[in-house]
Amino acid sequence: MSSSSHRSSSTNHLPIRLRALAANLWWTWNPEAQQIFKELSPLVWRYSNHSAIAVMQEISDQELAARLQDPPFAKRVRAVIEEFDEYMSPASTWVSRHAPALKDPVAYFSAEFGLHESLPIYSGGLGVLAGDHTKSASDLGLPFIGISLLYRQGYFKQRINPHGWQEELYPTATPESLPLELILQPEGGRLLNSVEIGHSTVFFQTWRLRVGRATLYLLDTNLPENESHYQGLTSTVYGGNIDTRIGQEIVLGIGGTRFLQSMGIKPSVYHMNEGHSAFLTLELLQRELKNSRNKQHAEQRVKASCIFTTHTPVPAGHDRFSADLMYHTLGRFWSASGLSFDDFLAYGRVNPADGNEQFTMTVLALKMSRAANGVSELHGHVSRNMWKELYGASREEEVPIGHVTNGVHTPGWATHHAHVFWNQRLGFDWTDKLMEPSFWQKLTNDGLATDEEIWALRYTLRRDLVEFVRRQQFEFFQRLNVESPLDTAHVLSPDALTICFARRFATYKRAPLIFRQLETIIPILKDPQRPVQLIFAGKAHPRDNEGKRFIQRIIEMTRHADLIGRVVFVENYDMNVARHLVSGADVWLNNPRRPLEASGTSGMKVLIHGGLNLSILDGWWREGFDGTNGWSIGTDAHAPEPEAQDEQDFADLLQTLTQSVIPEFYDRDAQGVPRRWVGRIRHAMATLIPRFSTDRMVSEYINNYYLDRSRRG
Repeated sequence: MSSSSHRSSSTNHLPIRLRALAANLWWTWNPEAQQIFKELSPLVWRYSNHSAIAVMQEISDQELAARLQDPPFAKRVRAVIEEFDEYMSPASTWVSRHAPALKDPVAYFSAEFGLHESLPIYSGGLGVLAGDHTKSASDLGLPFIGISLLYRQGYFKQRINPHGWQEELYPTATPESLPLELILQPEGGRLLNSVEIGHSTVFFQTWRLRVGRATLYLLDTNLPENESHYQGLTSTVYGGNIDTRIGQEIVLGIGGTRFLQSMGIKPSVYHMNEGHSAFLTLELLQRELKNSRNKQHAEQRVKASCIFTTHTPVPAGHDRFSADLMYHTLGRFWSASGLSFDDFLAYGRVNPADGNEQFTMTVLALKMSRAANGVSELHGHVSRNMWKELYGASREEEVPIGHVTNGVHTPGWATHHAHVFWNQRLGFDWTDKLMEPSFWQKLTNDGLATDEEIWALRYTLRRDLVEFVRRQQFEFFQRLNVESPLDTAHVLSPDALTICFARRFATYKRAPLIFRQLETIIPILKDPQRPVQLIFAGKAHPRDNEGKRFIQRIIEMTRHADLIGRVVFVENYDMNVARHLVSGADVWLNNPRRPLEASGTSGMKVLIHGGLNLSILDGWWREGFDGTNGWSIGTDAHAPEPEAQDEQDFADLLQTLTQSVIPEFYDRDAQGVPRRWVGRIRHAMATLIPRFSTDRMVSEYINNYYLDRSRRG
């Protein structure tokens, strides 16, 4: 065969392979693949919120065949396809080398998964963590199955009205516009499963989502077989009232477990990510009771297969249901167990004899798991103290709750510019070395990247962020049909110290803390020699009016005569907005009311971009901060009263900003480079990237939780 005919033959399969690639979210952490989909249709790419499936649905077979006749483009496509094929069929993986006993899949249940902005089935940090967990499970070669719900209306689309008040929109996505495959029976037709809710049988179908080598299954009640009010049960993330919440958790936990059984999947372990899915333990218990009427033996069998991760450091944040609601919704389900309803309620009560105590999902999960963990060292302490009574313990040390500190999927959060920069200096395999501290220690000197190059990267990423915000502000004022108080071309400055605050607008996260004393902070932000600019983003829960008032307060600051163009709020926070902010931020600000931040992960995402953290010593930062790889707000302690804590934390924030952060950023040499600042960036990357990746996190779950004691190496 001639070389030209071989080239033609090898190109013929590319359209099929490229369409298959669009249906696997591996492309979301491969910048070359993203560039290909973006080039095929820049308009669809933008307006679909970067959906490869949407792009491929727009491109006809004829157009794709023609575009692939361009040799350079075809060469790039072929290289990406080959990289994908090698990824999907590796010679060996971390798990095959370090945990070969793990053959059966881990079933990871989570009420949300934040995998990409084009798939809005997440609300915030819990979901993004689950998504990053899934990606690292794929990278490490862990047999992994995720279970969640298909939220056709997602969380919500945030709109800020002219009064600065958050409003919620719920656009509907169809499964056909997402990278999903409907699960069918072998003989054809939808595979249907069901759960009992009250007197009703609620049916659901299931969709498969491929995430590299991992698989996610999404349960969907939008079926004509269901009563109308159950058809929308799985439509929104954490939507509706308490009846919706318990219904969703029944579908997730009990339904997800029944789905796995219907597929013949036998997990090695059931991992509950927060208490939303804890009803799965009762479904497993029912199965065991059918085989053995010995209740204690059945419970031990269930515990042996379940582990639980708690994320909530305050008692009020755990799902609780009244006895009446439990009887109404789950009475028919439980009747098949042969045990009394009091036995049922006891699984979710700290004190089973207390008839007034509500049923708590976290208590159920803790009682029915062989192991449990918090998501940072401090959160582990908080959780052990919170649940001492459950274990009859007098001291925290007697409570069997450990901790695995969260991480982030670094390749998935690194922007295209960051990938290109570090590929050229660290080698393309840097993404495989996230658990090798010695590899990242090389960044502490300028042998791989000079100070000038790192500073150039920071300017590039800051410029990207500034222009992204300017576009967003232009569209924001255009939508409101009002004139901007400042020409949007002059909003923010690529030269100014840029501080970002972006997260869920829960009140304990204290978004407006920096504005506690306007007469103090305004001169600092306005300093013509050392200007500082602030970018905020985040959503408040639709029923959290206090959180909405915090957003309104930030909007007021953006309109303050002295702060216009220096303080900006970016509407509709999602993973796309987050990616721009974590890459462009010089400083990531985090000032929760300690110890209410279980872990937090947003500050970990700035590291690969050369960003630095300025944070309360809570969650992950309490473990990560070493004195020179960022800054702390205050000390490793806090005042017990909220008002006193707010006052002290503001004073500490102000002191650190004015005495360290701002002077160091603007301390430049003759070449215009802030050498101490860049040195701090190097140290932060070297000390934090290998410690706070989900590769490290998943490996800890494997070694300490997924492998039972008899199989741990």
